[in-house]
Order: sequence, then C-alpha cells, then structure tokens
Amino acid sequence: MAASCSLVCCGEETDSDKAVIVRFSNGSVKHAEKLDFAMYKSADENHPRKKTRRILVAETDGLSYVGDNFGAASMKCNSLCKYYVGVLNKQTMQMELHSAQLFNIFVMFSLKVDSLIEAFGTNKQKRALSSRRLNQVGSDTLHKAVSKAANSVIDEKGLEVLQQEVAETESQGDLTLHLPPYNANADKPENVYQFDDLLTPVEFGALEQAGSKMATLSPEELQKMSDAGGCLTVLSHLQNLPSVGEAREKTARCAFYLSLLLRLARQKNMNGKFGQEEGCPRIVQRKLFKTFTVETFNNGRYNMVSSSMRAKLAAHCLALLLHMGHMTANLTLLHRDLGITEARMIEVAKSMGLTLSKFKGKGEEAALEDDHRHASLILPLVKYEQFMERRKRRKMR
Repeated sequence: MAASCSLVCCGEETDSDKAVIVRFSNGSVKHAEKLDFAMYKSADENHPRKKTRRILVAETDGLSYVGDNFGAASMKCNSLCKYYVGVLNKQTMQMELHSAQLFNIFVMFSLKVDSLIEAFGTNKQKRALSSRRLNQVGSDTLHKAVSKAANSVIDEKGLEVLQQEVAETESQGDLTLHLPPYNANADKPENVYQFDDLLTPVEFGALEQAGSKMATLSPEELQKMSDAGGCLTVLSHLQNLPSVGEAREKTARCAFYLSLLLRLARQKNMNGKFGQEEGCPRIVQRKLFKTFTVETFNNGRYNMVSSSMRAKLAAHCLALLLHMGHMTANLTLLHRDLGITEARMIEVAKSMGLTLSKFKGKGEEAALEDDHRHASLILPLVKYEQFMERRKRRKMR
C-alpha cells in the first residue's frame, strides 16, 4: 500500500518568501545543481509597482541566463493566478505548501553573436548590426530628450500638481468604465440610459410579487421603516407612489430593486442567501452577483463588493432613479444611502453627463431640502473637463 502524507500550509508569505519556478527558453537543463542562481530586487520599495520587480540570473561555465517578472518577456500568468510548490518532508511525511512565482529565463549570448558577425558575418549581417546599433544610439538620444522635456515640465508645474492631474484623469477613466450602457445619440432623455438596460423585461416581470408588497405598505409601516434606518431614497418614492395604474406598479418594482442595490453597496462579502428573506427572485439575484460582485476564494468561495463595484452600483442606482423621478434624482439622499461621500457621488453624476443643481422649494419643503443636490438628465449631455469636487489624496513622496 502506498504511503500517505498530509498537507501543511506555511501561513502568510511575502513576495521575498515566494519559491521560484524556472523555465529555460532553450529546453531543460541536465545538471541543474551546477547552476549558480542570484535574485535581484528593485531598490525602490516605496513604489507600488516597482517594489515587486525581480530579476533572476543563472550562470554556468559556458552560458549565462537572465529573466524577470516585469516587461514584455515576463510571464503574465503570475498576475492571473497563484502558484504553489509542495515540499515533502520524508521523515514526518508532511508536505509544506509555499507560494511560488514563475520565471522565463533566456540565454545571454547577444554580445558574443555581435562579435562573431563583426569577424565572420556576411555584408548583409554587418549592415543589419550597424543599423541596430545606430537605432540604439537614436533611442538613447530620444530617451534623453524625453527625460529633459519631462524634467522641464516638472520644474514648471511642480510634481504635486502633475500627480494630481494624473489622479484626476485616472479617476475619470475608472468611472467611465462603470457607467450603465448608454446611447450618446439619443433624441430623448429617457433613451440615453434605457430602462431595459437596467432591468430587462424578464427581470422586471419577475419583480411583480415583490413590487406588489412594496405598493401595499401602509403609512405606519413606512414610518417604521424610517425609524429603523431604512433607505431614504426608497422611502421618498414609496411615500409618493402614483395612485393607480402602471406608473404605480413600475415605481414599486423599481423601489424594491433599488433597495437591493443600496443594500448590496453596504455589503463586503455575500453568500447565496442574499435577498432571499426579502423575496428577491432568483434571476434578479444572479444578475446582482454577476454585475456588481467579484468572485473570490478564501476559506471557501464567496462574492465580494469591491470599491470599483461600489462606483458601478452608484451609477446604476442613479440611472434607475432618473427613470423613477422624471429624469431628476436627489444626490444627497443617494450618497447617504450608498455610504459614499458627496464628492464621490458628484463625480459619478458628472461622468454620466448630468446637470447638477440645488433644490429650491417652498415653506417646510425648502427647510428640509434646501441643501440637497439634484442631478437631471438634460440633452445635450454636459461634458465636464475636470471634476472640481475631488477627494483629497495623500501626497506621494
């Protein structure tokens, strides 16, 4: 009978502790024990990308090999999945699992080949060598010119200003990726972010029962929800439901779906029971998981709501509210229900091309909502050059 062994996890490991798996570009090595390996890491440990860079060097009597985990020749699989190496202790019959990273290493023989071409190469090979060296000189000259230009821009504007501009550009680009599908050539406001792109007819039909329960809530039940800290955005629409007809039914269903989105935005980890107590249809639950969560594995499989997914949730909630409120939505109530800052909410509204305003009411209504910001979808959409309400960022050193 074959001997059995048990697995032992070695716990949390840093990048420096990872085992190294090497793949030689020119085939397998017969005498790997004769290779001398050396690992070099970036000296800039404060840079978020450079601090993980590694260069692996291996040498024999006749050849030298080199590989790295960055650049065009690096193995992309290191960023797509995790690798582990098992080390078996034959005395205890326990196999230790260590994190690992893969390296492709190549033979370093270009300098020797260049020398051979100079001595014994054909005229065509020599011309190609000369051209390559001239291009290398030209590349170095271009690099120096670009560095000089960059330094002059930094001296003129200042490093902090440039970093802020980069952060603003990246933030705009990130938000654009999380917008709902939209039609930039729409002739009507309601056709820009179409309702069927937010809730398909099948999903909308599945919400009939849940929407009916929402529509039958009494004023006392709504007040109880308010006292329990219910979502103000949902409550404001339930308290002002149309009296009868399709408009009442549609608003009630949308209010239920909106309550799920707002609850989801407050979650960190989710399991398959999300929304079941509230009567969420299975097809809608699958939509929420697929569209607004990231599947991850940690002591079992579960779904996580990342920070980028919260921005996506904010954009979809806002688009849904536009259809519920005649192309106008209350940003102040929405950002409070989502648990994000008002500045972040305004960024989302601007990325959607909405027109911003402050509520102007009368009497008690004005006292309650005088400071509330609203967003309206008015054609043509507004194109903002820069978001003015910007989150404060830590200074990069």
